[in-house]
Amino acid sequence: MELNASYTSLVAVGDSFTEGMSDLLPDGTYRGWADVLASRLAARSPGFRYANLAVRGKLISQIVDEQVDAAAAMQADVVTLVGGLNDTLRPKCDMGMVRGRLEEAVESLAPSCKKLVLMRSPGRNGPVFDRFRPRMEALFALIDDLAGRHGASVVDLYSAPSLSDPRMWDADRLHLTAEGHRRVAEAVWQALGLPPELDWQAPVPASPPPRWADRRVDDIRFARRHLGPWIGRRLTGRSSGDGRSGAQFDTGTSSAFWITPADTTAPGPVTGWRRVSPE
Repeated sequence: MELNASYTSLVAVGDSFTEGMSDLLPDGTYRGWADVLASRLAARSPGFRYANLAVRGKLISQIVDEQVDAAAAMQADVVTLVGGLNDTLRPKCDMGMVRGRLEEAVESLAPSCKKLVLMRSPGRNGPVFDRFRPRMEALFALIDDLAGRHGASVVDLYSAPSLSDPRMWDADRLHLTAEGHRRVAEAVWQALGLPPELDWQAPVPASPPPRWADRRVDDIRFARRHLGPWIGRRLTGRSSGDGRSGAQFDTGTSSAFWITPADTTAPGPVTGWRRVSPE
């Protein structure tokens, strides 16, 4: 691993985890670990460019068909690819198909960039994830194998107890909180050979356990607001990502585009982005 490396561009590919749900900003948009990482990388590299192509709800075949070619064409320094977990959470999952499409994605992306980053996604402790855990672990074994064969880095979020803590997860129990996304950004930052700024695996400070009655109220609220609609979409073949495209994907031209810090003279964290004009 190259220590204190420098990167001038980043493309993020995947589903809701990479899109940034549920790291909600005041204007109703999502930030997420990829945006946090991009902001930090931009502070180190003048002229830094970034594109997030991820879309919530996407299955691995949709990620490959809709995002991978566009990402590969951008020839970025760093590409992150996280996908396949939505497939494992479906009642029926063809793991052979998942293997084939994920391998196709890696074979396309690895030669297109200087550093391909894959991840073993975090999993929230609880009975729902426990049911699908064998599939998830089969997916992670595949990711490890592909990384070894194609020279990619793997960020192991799954083995970090801090990210399995229920307090790191939003009320929908599917997406990380802002603090969870911040820790993921740090994990990827360190995997890129950059100096640590925090201990992303540090345990969450202890707190009194919630009362039984409060847990039951939360369970009912979760079932009504999140679980029920999620099941409904599965039964009707719909997805939360239907009709959506990546934040930096132009549906008119069917191509991705770069963004760069709006103020190139301001040091420190990025406060805004602008679209890069075509050359």
